[in-house]
Amino acid sequence: MDIGLLLPFIILIGAMLLMTRSAKKKQQQAMQMRDRMEPGTGIRTIGGMYALVKEVHSDTVLLEVAPGVHAVYAKNAVGAVLEADEYERIVNGEPDHDADAPVVPDDASSLVSDGADKTDLSKTDSSADDAETGDANRKGDTDSR
Repeated sequence: MDIGLLLPFIILIGAMLLMTRSAKKKQQQAMQMRDRMEPGTGIRTIGGMYALVKEVHSDTVLLEVAPGVHAVYAKNAVGAVLEADEYERIVNGEPDHDADAPVVPDDASSLVSDGADKTDLSKTDSSADDAETGDANRKGDTDSR
């Protein structure tokens, strides 16, 4: 047989082996992450819900989704195990402040000067007259045709 005919099949088999290897590696990482769960740990489900772990069983986990509200989920439904500070920041809505980051104001009023260079954008009577004259000129242009 010619090696040119076998080369595409060899490349295809090699690519398949590499893909299955990376998939197994991801599965092992997911299993290790789920094994880190213990009561009191914050998690995010694959659906995007944040909850606290109350009990861990062999295939299931009891989650507290709100104070006093418990739900049983499959371990496979856990998308990420979060660090305590990250979970608190996400759930309580505390902003992530960086000391070196610039502070952005809520509105643009603090970005402009104190009024010395303000431009009057209000419409005056003369601008209204100019608009009416322009309308009349346009009407006259269409009537003359």
